[in-house]
Amino acid sequence: MAISYPLSTPTSIGIESIELRAVNAVATSQSPFTFKQQVISHGGQKWEASVSIPPVHRDLAAPWKSMLVALKGPTGTFLLGDPDYATPQGTVSSCTLSGTVGAETATVVMTGTLKAGDYIQLGSGSSAKLHQVLVNKTGNGNLEIWPALRASYTSQAVIFNNPKGVFRLSTNVTSWSINNASVYGISFEAVEVIT
Repeated sequence: MAISYPLSTPTSIGIESIELRAVNAVATSQSPFTFKQQVISHGGQKWEASVSIPPVHRDLAAPWKSMLVALKGPTGTFLLGDPDYATPQGTVSSCTLSGTVGAETATVVMTGTLKAGDYIQLGSGSSAKLHQVLVNKTGNGNLEIWPALRASYTSQAVIFNNPKGVFRLSTNVTSWSINNASVYGISFEAVEVIT
C-alpha cells in the first residue's frame, strides 16, 4: 500500500507539548534620531510548530518514528492541530463560512457561539486549513480569523471539533534519542503548508 499524504499523527501516545507560533510577514524600521517607527505588513501569515511526545518505550515510539520517517523530510505532509482544542470553548453546533481569498473577516451562518482563541478548520485532507477565531462570535455575521483565508469559500462547512491544518517538517533531518533504559525522546519542528 502506497503512502498517501497528508498523514495523521499516531494515536498510540499523545503529544506531550506543542508550541504553536503565528508568524506574520511584517517589516519595521525605526529612526535612530526620533525613534519613530514605520511598520509595513506584507500580508504573509503562517503557522509553525514545535512538537514533543512524552518519553516512551519502543512500542509507543514506533508509530511516531514511522510517521516522521515516512514524511521524507519536508516532502510529505501531515495533519496537526492544537490538542487542547479538540472541542471549542463556545457552543457552536453548526457553521458554514463564506469569504474571499486574503480576507481576515468571513461571513458565517452559525448556530451557537465561537469564542476568541477557538480554532476552525476549512477543507479536509490535503486542503485542510487551520484558522483561529480572534473575537467572540454568536450567530450569523462577520467572523474575524487568523490567518487570512487561503482560498475563496461559499457556504463551506466549518470543522470545529478537532480542527487541523496541513503541515510539513521544517528540516530534511528526522531524529530521535534512545537512552540506556530504552526510552525514546521524539521532538520535531513543523511549518504550515501554503500553496
